[in-house]
Amino acid sequence: MTWRMPAETAPHARTWMAFPREGITLGDTDAARDEGYAAWTAVAHAVADFESLTMIVDPSEVARARRMLASEIEILECPLDEFWMRDVGPTFVVGEDGRLGAVDWTFNGWGAPAWAEWQLSAELGRVAGAAAGAEIVSSLLVNEGGGIHVDGEGTVLLTETVQLDPRRNPFADKARVEAELARTLGATAFVWLPRGLTRDYDDFGTNGHVDIVATLPSPGRLLLHAQTDPAHPDFEVTRDLRAHLSEQTDAAGRRFEIIDLPAPETLKDHEGFVDWSYVNHTVVNGGVIACGFGEERADAAAREILADAYPGRRVVSVDARPVFDRGGGIHCITQQQPEVAG
Repeated sequence: MTWRMPAETAPHARTWMAFPREGITLGDTDAARDEGYAAWTAVAHAVADFESLTMIVDPSEVARARRMLASEIEILECPLDEFWMRDVGPTFVVGEDGRLGAVDWTFNGWGAPAWAEWQLSAELGRVAGAAAGAEIVSSLLVNEGGGIHVDGEGTVLLTETVQLDPRRNPFADKARVEAELARTLGATAFVWLPRGLTRDYDDFGTNGHVDIVATLPSPGRLLLHAQTDPAHPDFEVTRDLRAHLSEQTDAAGRRFEIIDLPAPETLKDHEGFVDWSYVNHTVVNGGVIACGFGEERADAAAREILADAYPGRRVVSVDARPVFDRGGGIHCITQQQPEVAG
């Protein structure tokens, strides 16, 4: 069977999310936990305004989820520990015969750091795939959905410090990774970023996920995070990434049209330099759910750029600061399931 991962802009059957549960990611105070529940719920409701949504919920949180979530959101009860659905869930693909597949990557908590609790959620690829009626496509590659972006025509973005991370894939090289992504995603052109954003290399980071750096709104076009303030270390990082990506080509042999998506003005939070990024949006049927950061001017500018990049879609901002405080963004907590015939 030949599998292909459609672009995120292709029609969706639904979006998948996972509801927070108590633990290190959610927070260690009642206020922090309440903030986390509310942030995930706000994203879910924003998505549900555009398309169906299924929320995987740990048994300990079912009562809360039913109380907080709108009635049209489907709840699937299953044990979990981490709730970054993009990473712990499957990557949905479509077969040459039109059937739905679900790539079940090997997940080890972003490189098995000492703090991570991931063993339960490592099963969610198969759980969500089976619930969706998909054929499970097993993979021994340690990978996460946030570590890849595709254009639906064979191009995949990925990062050397993620798929080649020795804590993830100690025996991998580019050729082996590329062969596996060709098998599972139908990729034919591999655009390797040398690194990700600065904050993503902290203890609670992913070591360079691409979905906070760059995405492909359409074949031949690339949205790139742009830090415009020289006081932030990502000023040089994104400048260098832009130079690197300007020399790359996609599956059709084209150089990319690079569209800068400027970062918000805020440089630091209580932990240090932020990695707030408008690139970490999620595309839904007829819309885009964008990250908001409480900066009216910057949020509005990002919506305008996104509306131009995704013509015909309504762009809605949701405050993503509580999500970023916990290690990711809106794209990181959602996963699309493409629509298939039949």
